[in-house]
Amino acid sequence: MYHDVEDKSADVYAIGPERFREHLDAIDRSPATAESFASDDWMITFDDGGASALPVGEELARRSWRGHFFIATDGIGSPGFLDWDGVRAVAGMGHLIGSHSCSHPDRMADLTWEQLLDEWTRSAAVLAEELGGAVTTASVPGGLYSASVGRAAAAAGYQSLFTSLPTQRLGSVEGCRLIGRWAIRHDTTADQAAAAAAGRPLPWARQRAAWRLRGIVKTVAGKRYESVRRTLLARR
Repeated sequence: MYHDVEDKSADVYAIGPERFREHLDAIDRSPATAESFASDDWMITFDDGGASALPVGEELARRSWRGHFFIATDGIGSPGFLDWDGVRAVAGMGHLIGSHSCSHPDRMADLTWEQLLDEWTRSAAVLAEELGGAVTTASVPGGLYSASVGRAAAAAGYQSLFTSLPTQRLGSVEGCRLIGRWAIRHDTTADQAAAAAAGRPLPWARQRAAWRLRGIVKTVAGKRYESVRRTLLARR
């Protein structure tokens, strides 16, 4: 799971273009990942719909790789994000476009059932109208998944929902496939990315342990978690 690929970003999940290419080179050198990528045993995903998705899509296309790009539709055309021409260009390269909700709520799991249905249904409808085809896959913004989030995605017609849980075990909720992901951070090395893509257990276990600890902090901090996180990132 990647986010923005750009230099000088304060986001802990953003990496620079040079490091991103190093990641792809390391993954490409591994026979295990090259073989499993062809069979969809692992996938490379990008959340949010930032403007860097366009050069990222071009880089993947040069390697004949298919990426999954999840777009928060309310942000389309905003500064730093793709406009509709950019979204269509990424899709035209052969990449899959999915929903990342409409408004990218900080705490998706805290929304009411009606709000969840609106986020999933409206974003899929907007993307489908612009791209000329059904949108059946999505990823959870903010990483805060709950059973209601999954059930609402299934009710909205999604067949696959990507979470931020670092697990290689597939799940399912009401017919919607749940897919965990290993998150790329600003300091992730090329070797670490290649090891995770190859399914090596250690990087997944380490990130899962950190994820569980962060989940406890999120629960204790509640709605204050995101504001505190943004303040700390700004100070960096």
